[in-house]
Amino acid sequence: MRKHITGFSNPTVKYLRSLRDKKHRKRAGQFLVEGLRLLEDARTCGHVPRQLVMAEGRDAHDLLARLESEVEAAGGEVITTTPDILSKITGKSNTQSVVGVFDEFDTGLARLDRDAGTIWMVAQDLRDPGNLGTMLRTCDAVGAGGLILIDDCADPFSAEAVRASMGAVFTVALAQARWEEFLPWLRGGAGQLVAASLRDAVPYRGAAYQAPCFILVGNESQGLPEAYEAECDLRVTMPMKGRADSLNAAVAGAVLAYEVLAGLEA
Repeated sequence: MRKHITGFSNPTVKYLRSLRDKKHRKRAGQFLVEGLRLLEDARTCGHVPRQLVMAEGRDAHDLLARLESEVEAAGGEVITTTPDILSKITGKSNTQSVVGVFDEFDTGLARLDRDAGTIWMVAQDLRDPGNLGTMLRTCDAVGAGGLILIDDCADPFSAEAVRASMGAVFTVALAQARWEEFLPWLRGGAGQLVAASLRDAVPYRGAAYQAPCFILVGNESQGLPEAYEAECDLRVTMPMKGRADSLNAAVAGAVLAYEVLAGLEA
């Protein structure tokens, strides 16, 4: 199905604009993805948008033409509109020329396959969507089984997190849970919980990592609650040789993930 929109007050425009806000995304169960590169990443992973919104006058592109065909074949809607209206939808003056609307994924713990990877990443109370997206990219890079978001993390389906993930939101299994739900799930099977810490910690290089290893990263400013650290099977520390007293949360997670990967593959 195809549609052309010329008015800012069109109900579809209002709906698409609303998906910039978390409460509306959660209520609708849908999210926006901007740019042909991310849309193509989604398509190659088997995710086709429900709606494809394109600016009129854009340059022709083979990938976009194929995406249009697949959206229509799947019963979706292809919408053309003016660049100004597309900017209104995304909230950006320099918006991409194409935007897709996707259904949010099931993020329950029960859907995860614990045998999917020897490494998993777990983020607790991570507030920055850029850090969340970076952790998704790290998961993809190290072949992690997935990313589990604990407590009040940023929304993984926000435009900022999706963009920062560089398409990894479509390749990495994602789950959301409270700590009280996660811990029994973790202890219900094999799994070593590891966190960077200063409490009774050993050097992160060459530590006794075991598969499957769940790497726990805390809040950007507060770190992990002491009670959460106490539940860890292994606590490791990274040397800080400059004036900084800590690494960025997502960076620390990436460094630790590669060390765990090296240890498990040795």
